[in-house]
Amino acid sequence: MRIPTGRPEASACVRGGEEAPRLRGTVNFYTVSGGTLVTAEIRGLPQNDTGFFAFHIHEGKRCCGADFAETGGHFNPGQQTHPRHAGDLPPLLSDGGCASAAFVTGRFTPREVVGRTVVIHNSADDFRTQPAGNSGKKIACGVIRRG
Repeated sequence: MRIPTGRPEASACVRGGEEAPRLRGTVNFYTVSGGTLVTAEIRGLPQNDTGFFAFHIHEGKRCCGADFAETGGHFNPGQQTHPRHAGDLPPLLSDGGCASAAFVTGRFTPREVVGRTVVIHNSADDFRTQPAGNSGKKIACGVIRRG
């Protein structure tokens, strides 16, 4: 697989809410052989017990309210159980408040997630608890837009 160097097909500017007002970042989506390459660069993550933060695509289309309630549940067009939702992503690992990630998923295309939201939670995803992995509060959000 070649790592794309051009403009992403979709992206989200992520901003923290009341729980993480300094949090900022970008999540990009590219079509690649085998699926969708997702890249994330996040800074301003608060401290927590593990350094891991749950990272999901949610079905909602807006990042409104103090608790980002309008983001709804995980993006799950196949009606799977957690952690097999299309929107269940690998966790972010903070190093001094910064996290970077790059992975390929076959669960969705960039086009399918445009208009949805990327959400970061204040705790690690346990990959068991239904419906959302006991991930804690939503601390950051970004609307996915066409690149």
